[in-house]
Amino acid sequence: METSNAYARNLLHGVVRYVREHTPWSLFLVEQSRGQTAPEWVANWRGDGIIARIENPQVADAVLASGLPAVDLSAGRFAPSLPWVETDDVQIARMAFNHLADRGFKAFAYGGDERFMWSRSRGVEFARLVQARGCRLHELPPSAQVSDVAQQVDQLEQWVAGLPKPIGIFACYDIRGQQLLDACRNLGVAVPEEVAVVGVDDDDLLCQLAFPPLSSVQPNARHTGYTAAALLDAMMNGAPREAVEIRVPPLGVTARQSTDILAVSDTIVVRALRFIREHACDPIAVTDVLATVPVSRRVLEKRFEQAVGHSPHAEIVAVRMNRVKELLLETDLSLEMIAARTGFEHPEYLTVMFKREVGVPPGRFRKRAMSE
Repeated sequence: METSNAYARNLLHGVVRYVREHTPWSLFLVEQSRGQTAPEWVANWRGDGIIARIENPQVADAVLASGLPAVDLSAGRFAPSLPWVETDDVQIARMAFNHLADRGFKAFAYGGDERFMWSRSRGVEFARLVQARGCRLHELPPSAQVSDVAQQVDQLEQWVAGLPKPIGIFACYDIRGQQLLDACRNLGVAVPEEVAVVGVDDDDLLCQLAFPPLSSVQPNARHTGYTAAALLDAMMNGAPREAVEIRVPPLGVTARQSTDILAVSDTIVVRALRFIREHACDPIAVTDVLATVPVSRRVLEKRFEQAVGHSPHAEIVAVRMNRVKELLLETDLSLEMIAARTGFEHPEYLTVMFKREVGVPPGRFRKRAMSE
């Protein structure tokens, strides 16, 4: 099993939790790259059982040839005679669809990866849901799913450029989501105002490295790993090997900035929203926003209210407050430094505004979050 991504590491966390709660195991783990053929040591390994993500026929043959009890954690199903534990791709697609539909999107797209069974399964269910809503699904064509990174970027940009706007895109996993956000940035497409993107795996580091931070469906990988360990333990203690299939539903969607919007078709409002999101902490006022759009304040405020349900000033305050929350939760910066970074001349004014908007002072907000 590889350990280079959050999903695989959380599978291992689940295995470790099972081991700690039950009879201790001696675990043997050698780093594998995804899709790597079977390592030579498997043939002569003197273990009692195997948990593996079987990603190709060669690994399947090696695991089966060992004659050992084994559990498969891959969606590839290259060893159908083995018990199998995997995330529920149908439920993942449903969560992604509902997350985008709840934000008012009427146009939908799927950025898949034809190499993987789980991507195809997610795409099929997402397409069914879109069609049931009476909408058309725009799918990333297989010709754009190339392995060369430079070609991949070009193909994704061409695809995104041709999509209707606004649109909600379901990316089959976080890496694809990050690539789509890169394509939007290169094209000057506003995220999430014109294109909203939700990925899968909720790899927090990867999602935070994306710009803007990527919303993502959170699979219950730890429970998946725990369940696999329980199955293997039973087989190592004499239970018969059965080709059971267990699908573990996801936990939910972690919403970040890439979908933090209601679908907006008014181009003037989109332009204003984008300026606010990029400059709210400079600081700015509504007069600065007006300098970027060819309408009067009265017209902008009316169109803003119709599109997003509140005023430009309220949006500026909301963006600044969200940034304050992030700095309170993710850093040890003093209130004075946070105020300076979020456009407040004095920390006292930040405290007053924060309490008015959030309900508690910044210090209590930070302390309460740390104790949870």
